Amino acid sequence: MKKNYNGIYNRCIKRSFDIVISGVALFILWPLYLIISGAIIIEDGFPVFYRAPRGGYKNRPFKICKFRSMVKNADKIGGGTTALHDSRITKVGNFLRKTKLDEIPQLGQVFLGKMSLIGPRPELLKYVKQYKGEEKDILQVRPGITDYSSIEFINLDEIVGGEANADKVYEERVLPEKNKLRVKYAHTVSFSTDAKLLFLTLGKVIEKAYGYIVKKEHR
Repeated sequence: MKKNYNGIYNRCIKRSFDIVISGVALFILWPLYLIISGAIIIEDGFPVFYRAPRGGYKNRPFKICKFRSMVKNADKIGGGTTALHDSRITKVGNFLRKTKLDEIPQLGQVFLGKMSLIGPRPELLKYVKQYKGEEKDILQVRPGITDYSSIEFINLDEIVGGEANADKVYEERVLPEKNKLRVKYAHTVSFSTDAKLLFLTLGKVIEKAYGYIVKKEHR
């Protein structure tokens, strides 16, 4: 099977698109950054951002950046998987998660080259160390804000269920499937793949946000 991560699109052209699109998005969205930051500070103080190690391009770890949606030191309170109605999530954080606005700080990481707009969702280092065989191909493309697995598991909290078994369910049922989808992306990365995933993601995010804000689902 041809592995597209070796092609010129992944090695050169893709990065150019990332710089232009993320740069424009950052210029347009900076007022939203200020509003969200203010809301987080008012509810739960500093820090505004959540940063944590993830597996990166060419197996170089980096710290992913999100708007903080949980209480301080949430990593020390519970597991790495966010459960359904996780008690660590703040009120502002719940809104950010349901609308996916917690992810937009990653646009800055796309601009700087740590991530890509489209690419395998970066995983916890303990899981990256377990990659074997073709799973190692995941690290041959920049991790992204969205990919096949993001669309498939957009309602991950509902899939893993309650807090007691969240990590176990993720490791046994979700992680193997996510890795297959990450490998699929690495092997099929192209402009057409990225364009398709971008529009599919926008559609899913709008659908999820509409359901939460207008239809009051999953509150």
